[in-house]
This record gives sequence, C-alpha cells and structure tokens, in this order.
Amino acid sequence: MHPEFGVHRGCRVQKMIMQERHINRKQYFEEQAATSRKYYLKETDYFVKLRSGIRVLEVGCGEGGNLLPYAKAGCLVTGMDLDPTRIRQANSFFKEHGMPGTFICGDFLEAEQPVSEDGRYDIVLVHDVIEHINQLDKPKFLMQIRHFMRTNSIAFFGFPAWQMPFGGHQQIAKGFVSRVPFIHLLPENIYAKLLRISGESEQCVSELLSIKHTQVTIELFERLCAETDMLVAKRTLWFVNPHYEQKFGLHPRRLWKWLAALAYARNYFTTSAFYLLKSLPRGENK
Repeated sequence: MHPEFGVHRGCRVQKMIMQERHINRKQYFEEQAATSRKYYLKETDYFVKLRSGIRVLEVGCGEGGNLLPYAKAGCLVTGMDLDPTRIRQANSFFKEHGMPGTFICGDFLEAEQPVSEDGRYDIVLVHDVIEHINQLDKPKFLMQIRHFMRTNSIAFFGFPAWQMPFGGHQQIAKGFVSRVPFIHLLPENIYAKLLRISGESEQCVSELLSIKHTQVTIELFERLCAETDMLVAKRTLWFVNPHYEQKFGLHPRRLWKWLAALAYARNYFTTSAFYLLKSLPRGENK
C-alpha cells in the first residue's frame, strides 16, 4: 500500500513527515539531489555523456537539488524559477556544498532566447513543471525549450499523470485531503468545498484548483511533443515513482508493459512519467 493511502496512527506519522518535507526546504533539496544522482543522471546519460563543460539548464529549478549532482559531475549548471525565495535558497545550498551554479529568477516563457549554440544547453531538465503550465501556454513552453537546446541535446521531462492517486498534488495540503487518493478527480465545486472543510488556506485551495485546469496526461503530453516537433527518444512510466525511495523508502517500479500500452487507463497507475526528448527540424516529427 502507498504510504499516503494509510490510515490511523501510521497515516498521521506519514502526514507529519510530508508536511516537514514541504517546510524544511534543505531536507527537500537533499532528497531531490539524491534522486537526481541515482535516477536523472542515468536517464540523461543515455544520450548525453556527462563530462566537464556540459551545459545543463533546469526550468523550474526550485531550490536546485536536481542540479547538484550535475554540478558535482563538472557540468555548468543554470537554474531558473519564478520564486525569488527558492532562488535564494538554491544559491545558499550550493554555497554550502561548495559548488558553482547560476540561478535566475524569472519567467522562462519570457526569457530571451539564445542566439548561438554557445548560449544553448546540452541537457534541459523540466521536472514537475509541465503540469503547472496553462493549457494554452504548453505548446509555447515546449517551443521555448527547443530554442534553448543545442544540436544533439536532450530534454528530460518528468511529471505525474493527472489521474494517478495524487496527481492533483493534494499531498501539500495540511488537512485530511492530503491523504485521500483520487480526491482531485471530483468535480471542481465539490473538491473546493472539501478543501475548505479540510481547513486549507485560500492560497492552498487556489493552487490545488489551478492544477485541475493545468493538468497533463500522457496522451496530452505526447500530442504536444508531436505538435512542436519534439521527438520522444525514450519513455519510462513508473508505477512507483523513483522519488518515493527518498520520501517513503519504497523501491521504484516501472509500469508493466501491457499496462503502459493501454491509453488513458495507464494514467491512473503512472505516478511519474519520464521522457527524453530530442528537438527535430520543423516538420520532421510526422
């Protein structure tokens, strides 16, 4: 059983651990770094061999935990995030580790596009971000990613399928909704009422409801890739998210092949979808 599905005392303990993780950003940074070191590096190394001088960009970097292992591998890392607090934390945590890194506070959709290969990147990381982008902006977002990629570079996307048990990110809540699977799939008016009954702040309610509008499924993401000439070079659907190893001590497990092949149904069982994308010349991804 997924730890977030538990009841009684075990559930209360798990809830406290989850809340501590979202409050203690240094802990979250270290957990991200551990997952990135063990899993994300392995994914991106499949196409781009890590070595000194490799340029890595993370869009929506938060505190920068995902970038730390790349920096330790000798890569030149850059992170961008909308939240100035997260950028300050990223700079602070990297300084504590004695590692160099460039962190920029800004809107990636409005970022100035590089004019030459020197300003582009070999690896672009986009983890737990695409599900927060407005539906109308998602194609523009992927096109913007393309502009930051070098020839023969790779973009790594990771996101939770919308219909998975906690695809609505309700685990960030403080009340009972934080441990109720699939509750985010209820009609919006009922979901909002339950969030308020649960004692969530209006800020939290607004954030969780916004994800209902920006949700992403496996089918939607792959359609967006085709529309923006991004080639899916590798896909891994996870039944047990690799990050759950850090969060809950669970061993990661891929989705069974037969289930991964079932369109739409697979979204209910995919706690994380990993994609490696390559940028194609316009019109070739047909």
